[in-house]
Amino acid sequence: MTFSIERADPGHADALCAIERAAVQLFRGHAAWASYAAVSIPPELLQRAISRGLVWAALDTAGRPIGFVWLDTEVGSGGIGIAEIDVLPEYGRRGIGAALVEHACGWARAAGYRRVDLGTLADVPWNAPFYARHGFAVVDKNAPRFAFARQRDREHGFPDQLRVFMSRPLTSPTRGEWTVWPAPAKLNLFLRVVGRRPDGYHELQTVFRLLDWGDELRLRVRDDGEVRRTREVPGVPESSDLVVRAARLLQAHAGVAAGAEIEVAKRIPMGGGLGGGSSDAATVLVALNRLWQLDLAEDVLAELGRQLGADVPVFVRGRSAWAEGIGEKLTPMDLPRRHYVVLDPHETVSTAALFQAAELTRNAPRATISSFASGETTENAFAPVVRERHPRVAAALDWLGRFGDARLSGSGGCVFLESKSFDRAVAIAAQCPAAFTAWTAAGVDVSPLQDALARHTA
Repeated sequence: MTFSIERADPGHADALCAIERAAVQLFRGHAAWASYAAVSIPPELLQRAISRGLVWAALDTAGRPIGFVWLDTEVGSGGIGIAEIDVLPEYGRRGIGAALVEHACGWARAAGYRRVDLGTLADVPWNAPFYARHGFAVVDKNAPRFAFARQRDREHGFPDQLRVFMSRPLTSPTRGEWTVWPAPAKLNLFLRVVGRRPDGYHELQTVFRLLDWGDELRLRVRDDGEVRRTREVPGVPESSDLVVRAARLLQAHAGVAAGAEIEVAKRIPMGGGLGGGSSDAATVLVALNRLWQLDLAEDVLAELGRQLGADVPVFVRGRSAWAEGIGEKLTPMDLPRRHYVVLDPHETVSTAALFQAAELTRNAPRATISSFASGETTENAFAPVVRERHPRVAAALDWLGRFGDARLSGSGGCVFLESKSFDRAVAIAAQCPAAFTAWTAAGVDVSPLQDALARHTA
C-alpha cells in the first residue's frame, strides 16, 4: 500500500493514542495482557515528544495516521530508545512497522546517536523476532541503562521473564551524508535596558534560559565550496538568510574550501522573542566547525556569532546565562529545574521599533544576580511598550496572567509562564484559547546543541 512517514504534529495525538489502544488488543490471551491493558500512553508525554520532534507518523493517502514511532532521549550513554511503535492491526504485514523502524534509526544515526535500544517480548513474532530482522540483538537486561524501564515494569506487574531488551548499533554519518542538529529556543527571564553606548547600541541586562525545544537543522558537507539552503523562505533572499550568512562567515574566516547544504525545520515562531534565527545561526557555526573539521575554539565561534547578532553567542556557548552589554557578556548560571508554558499570539513585533519607542525605559538601575535569584527582578523593559502597541500580545499576557506571573520574552511577541510542575504546565497549555498557540518546554542549563556536539564528536 501507499503511505508516507512524516513528523507527527499536535493534531495527531488523539489518533496515535487510539492506534496504541487498538494495537494492544493483539496481546489478548498473552501472559503480559493484564499489564498492557492496565497502562496506556500518557497523552501529555506524547504531546511533549511530538513538540520536540521525536514522533513520526505513518500516514495513508488521505493523511490519516495508521502507525507511529516515538523515540526517547532519556536512555543516555550515547543511545536513544524506542519508547513506542504501533501500527493499526488492519494495516499489519504491509511494511509499515519496518519503514517506521528504519526511519527512526536513520534519524537517530544522523543525529549522532550510537545505538537504538528497546524493550520487547521474546515470544511474540511481531516483537523480538521482528526487531532481530532489523539489526537489533538481545543485550543484558541488567545493564544500568535499563534500570528505569525494569522498575516501571515491576510497578505495572509486567512479567520480567518475558521481557528482553535489544539494541541496534549505529555507524557515524560519513562525509557528504546528512546530519541532524538542534537549535534550541531561549526565554529572557527578565530584561532591563540600563544605558546606551556611544555607538548607539543599548546596554542590557538579562538572563537567557535555554529550552529543550526548538528548531532542527540538517546539514550536509559539499566539496564544491557552495553554501546553499534547500528551502526557500518567503521574503528572505538566500544571501540574507542568517544560516547562509553564518556558514559563509565561518567559511571566509577559516579559508575552508568545503561548502554545505542547509535545511531548517522551523518550530520557533519568527519574531517571537525566542531567538530562533540566532539559534539557527549558532547551530550552523558549531556544526560546521565540526563537520569541516576546523577545531576552532568556542571563543572564536562566539565572536563570529556576535558579528551576526547579539543573541548568537549565548547559543554558541550553550549555557543558560546572566548577560550584560548588548547580550554578549555572559556568565553561565545553574538555574532550578522549571517547566514553561509558552504562548504565541501570532502577532509580529518589530524589535527596532521598540528600541526607538520614546516611552521605553533606557536608564533602569542595574540589577544583580542576587536580586534575580530572590525573585525581585522579573520585569521586561519592553512589556509596557508591547502592551500598548500590540493588542494580541497584551491579550496573551492577560490570559496567561490568570495562572501566575506571565512575562514577555525578549522583544516579543511570545509570552511565557514558569511552573515547577510539568503537569501544571500541561494543564494550563491545554486551556489555551484558539486565537493563540501554546506549548510546553523545560528549561535546561546545558544546550541540546552541546549534547549533539558531544554525540557527533564521540
